[in-house]
Amino acid sequence: MCAVCGGDRLEPHHRVAGRAGPDGLIPTTDRYGTALADIVRCAECGHMQLWPLPASDDLRESYAGAASGDYVEEEAGQRRTARTVLEAIEAHVPPGRLLDLGCWVGFLLAEAEGRGWTGVGVEPSDYASRYAREQLGLDVRTAELLDADLGEQPFDAVMMGDVIEHLPDPGAALDQIASALRPGGVLALALPDAGSRLARAMGRRWWSVIPTHVHYFTRSSISRLLSGQGFRVLEITTSPKSFTVRYYLGRLTGYSPRVAGLAVGLAERAAIADRQWAPDFRDRMLVLATRSG
Repeated sequence: MCAVCGGDRLEPHHRVAGRAGPDGLIPTTDRYGTALADIVRCAECGHMQLWPLPASDDLRESYAGAASGDYVEEEAGQRRTARTVLEAIEAHVPPGRLLDLGCWVGFLLAEAEGRGWTGVGVEPSDYASRYAREQLGLDVRTAELLDADLGEQPFDAVMMGDVIEHLPDPGAALDQIASALRPGGVLALALPDAGSRLARAMGRRWWSVIPTHVHYFTRSSISRLLSGQGFRVLEITTSPKSFTVRYYLGRLTGYSPRVAGLAVGLAERAAIADRQWAPDFRDRMLVLATRSG
């Protein structure tokens, strides 16, 4: 059944991703063209998702054990990206209480607190949540995204950065978020745009086709999902990430380790490897929505 509209006409997509290998579900950012199942497209609304969807228990175990130092090393760029997102949120709601679901090591929360927000984070990875608490002094709970005890006080904004495309039942997640968000509060979603020209041109070789992504939203399908769960979309923009040139060129490993090594070497010799870079490929979107009514 389609996770967006509930339709049962799921058809094989004309660019079907390869299945994951014997290693199974491993969080990764450079295993392009690999998925846990075939990608199907809903004939009624156009949403794309895996079929069959993976079991939630398998995903929980994988995310709880996820650990990587890559984003810690890229702190400057992550904070720069976070400031851009926070500026977009603050165009609709002033600083108040912020909930960051899937906050990883907490750079967005740290930036938010410096802007006057009171932040709470939820992160299933033991490694990432511990870093956020011990290194940044943040209020981050190690828990499943929708299982944490957040108290009764509503939030003025909820952030989900690169999260909703990982959830087998995104509609149920939005229902729970709605109950945590005050009327007039803002939900911010940052996620890949499977309807972008680049994604359609690259097909299964698009860098967002990776083992942990179970949904492939377009602007139309994420808008329809939000509307169906009682949200009103305020705006949708592109949302490039800032990393060093070295990091971006290193991601080419997903296509060719040799090419990646050569590219990083050239950048180092040109003394640009450590420069911040935020190329807008227009295949990642920031969606801002509010509770209807």
